[in-house]
Amino acid sequence: MRHRAGLVVFDGVTMLDVSGPSEVLHQAGRVAEPYELVLVSPRGGSVATSSGLALTGSVTAADAGALDTVLVAGGDRLAEQPIELKLLDTIAEVADSAPRVASVCTGAFALAELGLLDDRRATTHWRHAERLARSYPRVHVEPDAIHIRDGRYVTSAGISAGIDLTLALVEEDHGADAARAVARELVVFLQRPGGQSQFSTALTTPPPHTDTLRTLIAAVLADPAADHTLPAMASRAAVSPRHLTRLFHTELNTTPARWLETVRLDRARHLLLTGHTVTTAARTSGLGSDETLRRVFAKHLGTTPSEYRTRFTTTRREESGA
Repeated sequence: MRHRAGLVVFDGVTMLDVSGPSEVLHQAGRVAEPYELVLVSPRGGSVATSSGLALTGSVTAADAGALDTVLVAGGDRLAEQPIELKLLDTIAEVADSAPRVASVCTGAFALAELGLLDDRRATTHWRHAERLARSYPRVHVEPDAIHIRDGRYVTSAGISAGIDLTLALVEEDHGADAARAVARELVVFLQRPGGQSQFSTALTTPPPHTDTLRTLIAAVLADPAADHTLPAMASRAAVSPRHLTRLFHTELNTTPARWLETVRLDRARHLLLTGHTVTTAARTSGLGSDETLRRVFAKHLGTTPSEYRTRFTTTRREESGA
């Protein structure tokens, strides 16, 4: 029997929250048992997405039938406005008997409003994570995760993270080979596991106000393994080491050494996930030795490089029990 997946949609839904997971499941049907996709909405019929394009052919919860997976798509209004009772009733009805219930982006707000995430770990789009935690204090919000599974509930970060989440669901259903085949077909990376940060250091570093620091940071990001001692960086920026340290404190709220270590850690993580050995990752990232790499991994990630690579060469992360 086909696995039936219901995607809950509504007026104002984000198109990619629906189309991304839908395409992953559709492509999975080419390499494994096909999924039967059902759009579910409060009224049935046509739904207007936030972009103005329409989704047609949705059915009401009463007409959806039994579903193996329920996936609640997101939309900004779920985080910014009270969620209407009709939508909550729709989600509650289809989720009640589904073995697996997932959300993309702000879809987590609907699950939280229904109390389904109480005393569970969850995530959402980084922009709305603080609001989710504040509005639903019983939910253990992890704002930096790509996706999290806790029991039968799976929540994901924003927008494109719905693709990562759905690849994880495909792997759960059909194995890592099937998920890799889908990832290759969609030309996306499989190695964005649930526990991985939503952003790299390059993206989370605030844009510096000064040209001096902006140029230096770009140079370090381009080649983390180069000579980036404090004197070398200060010389490159044509300032004194003391002044460079002051700039880092003022603009980035960190030290040059601490920031450089996180940049090199990001590079080492990427190298490990793309098949490099621990020794090569240490050398190419600029961390130098295997021992230094292990120390930095333990300090920032609480694991070893080998354990990290084993854990994150699939879409999965350690999960809480049901």
